[in-house]
Amino acid sequence: MELLKNEFIKFIKERKSIRSFIYKKIDKETILSVIECGRWAPSGNNSQPWRVCIVIHPTVKRMLSELTKYGGIIEDAYVNLVIFLDLERGYDRVKDIQAIGAFMQNLLLGVHAIENIGAVWIGEILSKKDEVNEIFKFPIDKFELMGVIAIGLADEAREKAHEKERERRPLDEFIDWY
Repeated sequence: MELLKNEFIKFIKERKSIRSFIYKKIDKETILSVIECGRWAPSGNNSQPWRVCIVIHPTVKRMLSELTKYGGIIEDAYVNLVIFLDLERGYDRVKDIQAIGAFMQNLLLGVHAIENIGAVWIGEILSKKDEVNEIFKFPIDKFELMGVIAIGLADEAREKAHEKERERRPLDEFIDWY
């Protein structure tokens, strides 16, 4: 059991954002298995306040890409998961947003579990959330954009060329014992 725990902790620590993709089809079953991972995220009152638009069509990807400085990532990825908070399913704003964060992290871990596939969470597009809602014809009083997860076959060569040492703050910098 201890070995399994250590492997799981290692798995979490090895997950990283992938921003360079080789355009190659990812089958529907793989995409659904990633979303299945998200589905098991915790949410207050089990409200599951998420809504996902799965974007593969080049025209829709282009429309999204024009709303962010990370548009190249969106266009290079095979699929983009556009994540919304379904305001009618939610019951407490803070808890609902926490649930969406857990949902998106589960998606990222699900992608990490698939060999050669990578993903990155794009939050900068939130500055254009109303325009994103327009693309999907979602009323802004019912759906709030939470982010986009771009997923694709990792371009290992480009990733290595831009690789820098991953750093994390030391634990004693942000914890207090009482």
